[in-house]
Amino acid sequence: MNKSTVCRIANRIPRTTSRRDAFIKAWEIVKTGSLKLAVKGVTFGNRQTALKRLAKYPCDKVVTFLVPEPKNNFDKNAIAVKVGVQYGRGLYTLGYVSKEMTGLVKALKPKTITTQIISGDIYGVRLSLAA
Repeated sequence: MNKSTVCRIANRIPRTTSRRDAFIKAWEIVKTGSLKLAVKGVTFGNRQTALKRLAKYPCDKVVTFLVPEPKNNFDKNAIAVKVGVQYGRGLYTLGYVSKEMTGLVKALKPKTITTQIISGDIYGVRLSLAA
């Protein structure tokens, strides 16, 4: 385990947690090699309709990309969550990584993204990011 990696990740964890809890969480991220987070903004516009369609596909057929949006008018550090179906046409913006977690996601530099679509009255998305 690389101590500098733990420190780098712990320093990017939102300040709403204690430093001790931040280091424990960073250690867990480094040990497991992944971070789980919810996608924000999934109820905006036609995103619920898109999620309903995506829920019909198996998880391994849904491709997900995290795309930085430095020209975003609301947040210069925004990271968009874009999804599509394997061998399908185009990508759709499903939402965004929360403002508090963008620094942590950038520090983690995920290589693998697993997408879980939660169905119900309102659809949601959870990502599992592996370094």
